[in-house]
Amino acid sequence: MKKNSSLKTIALGFTGGLMAIIIFIGYNTPKQPQSKGLLSDMVINRGVTAPIYRTNFTGLATTDFKEASIKSINSVVHVTTKVVQTTFQRDIFQEFFYGPGAGGKEYKQFGAGAGSGVIISSEGYIVTNNHVIENASEIEVTLNDNSKYTAKVIGTDPATDIAVIKIEASGLSAIVLGNSDHLAIGEWVLAVGNPFNLTSTVTAGIVSAKARNINLLNSPDKNVVPIESFIQTDAAVNPGNSGGALVNTAGELVGINTAIASQTGSYSGYSFAVPVNLVQKVMRDLIDYGIVQRGYLGVQITDITQELKTENNMPNLKGVYISKVIDDGGADKAGLREGDVILKIGTKELNSSAALQEEIGKMRPGDKVAVTIRNSKGEELTKEIILRNKEGFTKLVSKEEIKKNVALGATFENLSSSEKKSLKINHGVKIKTLNPGKLKSLGLKEGVIITKINNEPVHDIEQLTTKLNDSNRGILLEIMSESGKRDYVGFGL
Repeated sequence: MKKNSSLKTIALGFTGGLMAIIIFIGYNTPKQPQSKGLLSDMVINRGVTAPIYRTNFTGLATTDFKEASIKSINSVVHVTTKVVQTTFQRDIFQEFFYGPGAGGKEYKQFGAGAGSGVIISSEGYIVTNNHVIENASEIEVTLNDNSKYTAKVIGTDPATDIAVIKIEASGLSAIVLGNSDHLAIGEWVLAVGNPFNLTSTVTAGIVSAKARNINLLNSPDKNVVPIESFIQTDAAVNPGNSGGALVNTAGELVGINTAIASQTGSYSGYSFAVPVNLVQKVMRDLIDYGIVQRGYLGVQITDITQELKTENNMPNLKGVYISKVIDDGGADKAGLREGDVILKIGTKELNSSAALQEEIGKMRPGDKVAVTIRNSKGEELTKEIILRNKEGFTKLVSKEEIKKNVALGATFENLSSSEKKSLKINHGVKIKTLNPGKLKSLGLKEGVIITKINNEPVHDIEQLTTKLNDSNRGILLEIMSESGKRDYVGFGL
C-alpha cells in the first residue's frame, strides 16, 4: 500500500513539473504571425513581388524558392566567347614591286571568356552584359539542356553594359519580365547564372539597396555617358554570373547581374544588377534599331550634400541639383536654370543622380517628361521637357540611316576641313565609335582615319559602309593615325 502511494506521489510530481514547463514555454515563445489566407489571397501580378509561403511543423512561415528556380533556370544560358586579336605585318619589299598591302601577313592572338545570358524571346534573342561579349570573334551559347548554338551580336550598349545576341532557334523558354520599380529593400531575390563555369547555379539573397552608382562603367570614350542605377543585393555572384538573371520569388526577371564589389575578384557580400525596366528599353532599341535611342534632359546634375544644402540655403536634402544647363537643350527650352533642384520625374520622387539617370534612360528622344523642380526662390513648379538626343534632335534615327553609318561594329564621322588641311589629305572618314566587331578585333582604335578601301579613296561615310557591309571578299584598308602616320590593314570577310 505504501509502495502504491509512493508511485502515485512520483507520478503527480512528474505531471505537475511537465505542466509547469509547458506553461513556461507557452508564455515565453513569441507569437507567430497568422498565415491564414496567404496562399489564397496573394495575387501574383506581373512585376509585383509575390512570395510563395509554406508552413512547416513549427508553424513558421518560410519563403520557398523552388518554383522561382524552376521558372527561371531554363531561361538562363551559358555564354562562352573566343577572342581573336589580329595584327597585320606589312612586307615593304613586296609592296615596292606590287603595291600597298602586297605580301603582308596576318598574325592572330587567341583568348577566351565566359558569362551568362537570359532568353528574352522564344525566337532566340538573349540579353547579356556588354563586357561578356566585348571583342568576341565567336560566341557560343549553351542552353540548360546542354544544346549549343552559335550566336551573333544584335547590338551593344556600353553605357548600361547591356548587349543583345541571337541564336537561330525557336520554341525557347523565355523568362517573364518583372517590374524593378516594385522591388523593395529587404525583399528576397535569386541570382541565376554560371559562376566559375558551374552551369545552372542559383543563389539567394535580399535587395540591399537601389539606385546604386559605383562608377563601374566610367569610360575614357567621351561618346559613352554611363547610366548606373544598380540594384544591390547580397545574393552570391561570382565571375561567370555576369549577364545572368536576378529574379524575384515569382520567377520574374528584375535585373541583369553585372558586377561584384570585391578585393579578391570573388564574391564578398555585394553584387549589382541593372534594373530590368532599364534593360527592357535598351534591348528593344537594340533589336528594333541596332543602337540605343537615348534621350537627354540637357542638364548636368549632382547629388545634394549637406555642404551644398548649407551653401545654397536649401530647406532639405531632397532632389537632384542642376549644376549646369546645356544651351538649347530640352531643359533650357523649358526654362530650367542652374541652381534649380529636380524633385520628381513624373510622379516619381528622386534623391540621387543615379535614380534620375535611370528614369530618363527608359525614354527616347521626342518623349515629353513632366519634371517637378524647386527654383532658387523656393517655388515648386512642374515643367514639361521634350527630350533630345545627343545631337539635339527629337526625331528617332531610322534603321536605314543607322545602316548608312554603321559597319562591322563601328560608326563613322566625316573629317572637318581643318582636319583634312592639317593632315594634308582631301579624303577620308574617321572611326567615331567601336563596338564588338571585325574592326575592333583588328586592333583599330577610335579616331583612326580610313583613307582608302581596296585602293579606292574614301570620300564619305555611306561609300565606306556600303562597301564594308556588302563585300563578301577580302578587304584592304589604308588607314591613318591622328598624327598622320599611314598604315595598311587587310582581312577576310
